[in-house]
Amino acid sequence: MKNYEQYKRLMRSFFCIMLLAAQVIMFWYVWRETYSPLMESPYWRKGHWLIAAVYLFLVFIFPRIYGGWQVGYLRVFNIVYSQFLGTLLANVTMYFIITLLTKHFENPGMLILMTICQTVVIVLWAVITNRIYQRAYPPRKVLLVYGDRPAAGLMKKLHTREDRFEIGEMVHISEGVERIEARIVDEEKGYGGVVICDIPSGERNRILKYCYGRGIRTYTTPKISDVLIRSAESQHMFDTPLLMSRNTGLTIEQRAIKRAVDIVISLAACIPAVPIMAIVALCIKLDDGGRVFYKQKRLTEGGREFFVYKFRSMREDAEKDGVARLAGENDDRITRVGHVIRAIRFDEIPQLINILKGDMSIVGPRPERPEIAKDYEKEIPEFAYRLKAKAGLTGYAQVYGKYNTTAYDKLKLDLMYVQNYSLRLDFEIMFKTVQILFMKESTEGVEDGQVTAMEKQENRR
Repeated sequence: MKNYEQYKRLMRSFFCIMLLAAQVIMFWYVWRETYSPLMESPYWRKGHWLIAAVYLFLVFIFPRIYGGWQVGYLRVFNIVYSQFLGTLLANVTMYFIITLLTKHFENPGMLILMTICQTVVIVLWAVITNRIYQRAYPPRKVLLVYGDRPAAGLMKKLHTREDRFEIGEMVHISEGVERIEARIVDEEKGYGGVVICDIPSGERNRILKYCYGRGIRTYTTPKISDVLIRSAESQHMFDTPLLMSRNTGLTIEQRAIKRAVDIVISLAACIPAVPIMAIVALCIKLDDGGRVFYKQKRLTEGGREFFVYKFRSMREDAEKDGVARLAGENDDRITRVGHVIRAIRFDEIPQLINILKGDMSIVGPRPERPEIAKDYEKEIPEFAYRLKAKAGLTGYAQVYGKYNTTAYDKLKLDLMYVQNYSLRLDFEIMFKTVQILFMKESTEGVEDGQVTAMEKQENRR
């Protein structure tokens, strides 16, 4: 397989061109036959090419935001879902462009029919290309090296992707780097990569350099210090390279722009949110007659406490014992309406008020309860680093993690956002939030018996 690694990108590019060509051909036909004749002054040839080019850009960029071109990396369902969502957004955008060109709200029937045909093509394309990719690049057999921090969570995740990884062996770092290096290059074992868990930096660096020198692929779970240094700036004041990390969070310019975007988008979101909130409020009231809203103390930037507003999705006596806990997978405290609004995230809509008040931002680390944050900090003192940015309605950890992602992994995800902040990243997370709204795994609760998102092994220490 190693000899063919260089062709992976070419193969994916070819698959991408195939689908893009099919998408544009379908749009070209619909545009020329249905919508172009409706214009007051029909385009000549170059005008049609320009419209096709605009559509090509949209139908490429939107699925790319959702990862729709990652054949062999994502599961078939995820590819289909990402492609469908991206194509739908591209087609809706083109409808509004057509409306501007024809100066009328035209019948969207042909675009809807085109979207259905495109969906069928996407499903066939995803299934066929994924099978071709897996035949060309079967699962990579890897050696997993772990240390004192439990590796069971990572192992479980790797086993869910047997199409990409085959764990050949697990080795504790205590066996010694020399013996591990011998196993890595053992031709009989045939390892195609090494997964390095959270092990001491000295041993990890030796293994990384050993693999680098022999062209062996490595997958490394980053330490918090790795996340911090990734955003460092290179400084060349003299002949010894320096990496500078500012460690101050967002700059004053970034904060000002981010606040302006928060106000504009949250005000715009209030227009469609008001009727939705009215319906949700009525459903909650009819369900058990209890309060519609509830407020809860949370933490935001700098450790400041504030009250977050949410639709009530649990019984009013959910924490009558006074113990703060996250929702579990089979939590009987969640009401019938609560199950629905939690699944589609409608319980979070009232937080638009928090955003307008300035307590929260649209994108940022999700606010934790002070009691739970205090428990996390006992095991992970660095957990407070998340408070270098204002709490958010959605965030990096919500898009790339889950509700029950461990506190340690959630911290690393949030720090990746804080350390690499940009306005472009904010908009990317907003778009990706739409993608995860209907993905069940993103709302899974913690396992039964857990109070917080600490790993069970960590809770016993």
